[in-house]
Amino acid sequence: MHRLKTRAQFQAAMAGGTVSRTAHFALHRLALAAAAAPAGPDPAPQAQESQALFGVGGNGPGPWLGAMVPKRWARRAVTRNAIKRQIYAVAAGFEPRMPQAAHVVRLRAAFDRKHFVSATSDALKRAVRAELEQLFATAERRGAHAMRVGAAP
Repeated sequence: MHRLKTRAQFQAAMAGGTVSRTAHFALHRLALAAAAAPAGPDPAPQAQESQALFGVGGNGPGPWLGAMVPKRWARRAVTRNAIKRQIYAVAAGFEPRMPQAAHVVRLRAAFDRKHFVSATSDALKRAVRAELEQLFATAERRGAHAMRVGAAP
């Protein structure tokens, strides 16, 4: 799995739209065209630019992933880093089933510090992991449903 690194990559992936949400997270996805696929009659310049962001550097096919954990929702750096580690670990488990696309997992609400006093508590890690698994499973179901609907005559 490739990681998003630049601001432009994050912005392009988030512009692709939200495919799944939970109480604390949102998953954004930008579908990437296969390198060998024809571009069509006259693809939009904006689409070409966003595709070019993910084809540079000789990277092979596969999903791209970025994690956004703003200070607004996780004040302490240790909490932000722990959440990002959970995002990448859960995504690695879903990687074989993820489409070739750019994904951004965004923290969109704070975890209550009254329930999770320690930034690296096992309870917080379990809660984050469970919610991320739900997020990716929902996105996977929606992706499979969209493929079935699109394949119907």
